[in-house]
Amino acid sequence: MVEDTKERWYVVRSQTKREQAAAGYVRRELGLEVVAPQIRYTKVTRRGKVLWREAMFPGYLFVKFDREVDEKAVCYAPGVLKVLRFGDYVPDIEASFVLGLSDLVGDEGVLDLAHSVELGQECEMADGAFKGSVGEVVEVLPGGERVLLLMEMIGGERLVEVDIFSLLLPKPGGI
Repeated sequence: MVEDTKERWYVVRSQTKREQAAAGYVRRELGLEVVAPQIRYTKVTRRGKVLWREAMFPGYLFVKFDREVDEKAVCYAPGVLKVLRFGDYVPDIEASFVLGLSDLVGDEGVLDLAHSVELGQECEMADGAFKGSVGEVVEVLPGGERVLLLMEMIGGERLVEVDIFSLLLPKPGGI
C-alpha cells in the first residue's frame, strides 16, 4: 500500500504555560491538526475552591504535519520551542495514540478530574484547625464533598466531618 501523505503526528515542545497559545496559532495560522489536552480539577487555594485548568503534558503538544513542508513554520510559531528529537532522530507518534487521547478529552480538549476518596483511606488535613493531622475516611457524605474522618485526638478517637477539598490525598504507597 502506498502512503498518500507524509503527514505524521509529532511531539512539539512549547514554552511552559503557553501550550494553548502555541496550539491556537499552529491550528489557526498554519492550518495544522493539533492536540493539546488539558486537565480540569478543583483545587483548594487561599481564595477557597477554584476550578483549575492546566496542560495534561506541560510544555508539549501533538501536531500533525509533513516535516519537509511544515517543520520550519511549526518551529517558528509563537510559543513553540522545537520539535522533539533525539540527535538526528525525530520520532513520530502513532495516530491511534493521539486520536485516542483526543477522544478522551472530547471536543473541548479537557479531561475533568474528580477529587475523590475511598472508605478506609488515610488522608492528611491540608488546612484548618487539624492541619497536618491524619485520619481514616469512614464515610463519604451525600453530595460527595464532605467526609467523616476518624481521627486520633486528645482522649481517644473522634469522628470529624470535613470538606473533601481540605484533604491531601495520599500518593501511591501511603502518606
